[in-house]
Amino acid sequence: MARTPVFFLVAGMLMLHACRPPETVRSDIAVKVGGQVLTQNEVAHFIPDGTPHADSLLIAEHYVTKWVKDLLTYEAARRNIGNEDADVIDRLVEEYRRSLLMHRYQENLIRTKLASEIPEHEKQTFYRENPKKFILSSDVMKGLFLIAPVDAPGLEDIRKKYRRKELNVVEDIEKFSIRNAVTYEYFYDRWVDAGEILGRIPVHIPNTSQYLKTNHSIEVTDSMYCYLLHISEYVLSGNVAPYEYVLPQIQELVINRRKIEFLKNTEEELYRDAVRKGQVVFYTNQEPNAE
Repeated sequence: MARTPVFFLVAGMLMLHACRPPETVRSDIAVKVGGQVLTQNEVAHFIPDGTPHADSLLIAEHYVTKWVKDLLTYEAARRNIGNEDADVIDRLVEEYRRSLLMHRYQENLIRTKLASEIPEHEKQTFYRENPKKFILSSDVMKGLFLIAPVDAPGLEDIRKKYRRKELNVVEDIEKFSIRNAVTYEYFYDRWVDAGEILGRIPVHIPNTSQYLKTNHSIEVTDSMYCYLLHISEYVLSGNVAPYEYVLPQIQELVINRRKIEFLKNTEEELYRDAVRKGQVVFYTNQEPNAE
């Protein structure tokens, strides 16, 4: 809320625009239209903190004027709209209200009933049973990527080691990278988009998939940097994605399936319970027929 007292802001604005002096009302009211009021606190809440006094006055003036115009337009529409249109609007409003209440109720149910973590076996089963949902649209790979200045001390030793995955070798590469590397990415333990990595190497690659089939270790040097990439695994586009790569997607799909099944079962349970208690009565040939 702006620190400039909104009472003075609104009072000044009203002095400029009112056709007659405002009637004596509660001290916290900024403006009144018929039986509707806009309070000073409501206006002040709309003004960002730290707004200069002059800007605050303009914002308050605009907000109050728009509030008054919107209210007058609404009242004019309410008086002049036909009964048929009013009935349609009332029905739409009621449908929207019901939809909001149902959505809030369902979200609360889901939050309380489906809060538990999805078991690993359920995610793996879903992955195996729905392979077509997880077809790769781009190549992915695992490996190590390093960019270092061509004159970095120890670079020649790293060029001999970067294809190896032994723990002590990886530690040497990491120590070198901390001191010298412009970029160092270790992704032996996760899948990454191959095109994103290859796109950072200054070499023309017309076909990423074909390139991956024939190049598992890549060394490129320009006038400033040496680019080292070792590819330990890859999966080409058009194939089923690795489980780990699509795990977040699997999680979301399983949760959505659970939601659909849970809400469907909840609706059926409510329906059966209401029918059993006689709260639902069906009419056949104008005669009540409770199932």
